[in-house]
Amino acid sequence: MPRILSTKSTSTKPRFALAALGLFFALPLAAQQTGPLAPAPSRGEYPASPPSMNAPRGSAAAAAPADSPLSNAPPSMPVDQIIQQFAAREAEFREERENFTYTQTFVIQTLDSSNHPDGEYRMTADITFTPAGKRYENITYAPPSTLERISLSEQDLDDLRDIQPFVLTTDDLPKYNVTYVGRQAVDEINSYVFDVGPKVIEKNHRYFQGRIWVDDRDLEIVKTFGKAVPDIRKKGNENVFPRFETYRENIEGNYWFPTYTHADDFLHFTNQDVHIRMIVRYENYKRFRASIRLGKPVPVTPAPSEQK
Repeated sequence: MPRILSTKSTSTKPRFALAALGLFFALPLAAQQTGPLAPAPSRGEYPASPPSMNAPRGSAAAAAPADSPLSNAPPSMPVDQIIQQFAAREAEFREERENFTYTQTFVIQTLDSSNHPDGEYRMTADITFTPAGKRYENITYAPPSTLERISLSEQDLDDLRDIQPFVLTTDDLPKYNVTYVGRQAVDEINSYVFDVGPKVIEKNHRYFQGRIWVDDRDLEIVKTFGKAVPDIRKKGNENVFPRFETYRENIEGNYWFPTYTHADDFLHFTNQDVHIRMIVRYENYKRFRASIRLGKPVPVTPAPSEQK
């Protein structure tokens, strides 16, 4: 599963590559022992926290079990139309999420041969606004790191912000190949399934490669499985990135917000393999400001009394 390391040589500590906060942290090393993370949910199983992706839908609610078989049944509308519509919805969602405050908790552990943690870094940040309305990240909890075999890289933190809570908007579509795979129920949500990958990898750009599940009613991504690409191996440096799963939850209206990301993988470096486990939680979403959208202008004919 996840691979998040970058190593300069056999004598240096590998770096871990993640993507979600957009901040670079110097990680002081300590020797204290840390406790294990909660066990990973099995594929198709949702953790007790955050809540499942179930959203009230009245008589239209789907009743398929979680992790239902993938069906090759055709979609109910042309595939190109689905892609264009969900990309437009994703663009609205990206804009809408910028109006919310929330708390983001990030935990990364390295595991020994017995799957016991031998290093850990934790950080909690409130994503909020200044009185002037400027968005910023306020780190509220970041104890000394005990990671010794890996360290976070700048690409890891970029991925935490942009790739793990993956959003595929209309502006992003030209960068990706999007292929319809079939239909599948995800925790009682009927969804269209697409494979997604970059058309061309440009230097110094990060991309998502994997699979997305798009709710067939709201036409918005509800689940993501894949990894950030490319891995970086050059001049003695190795940044290797893990596979991860991100789940979204219906927070407000028809918008699905990321609430949980999990990764459990071996990072394969030239001089060693490192088993890592990562959890990111996005909690306490609260609206800070209202959205204002201007529609198309429509001519209005004044009433006779107004004409007089």
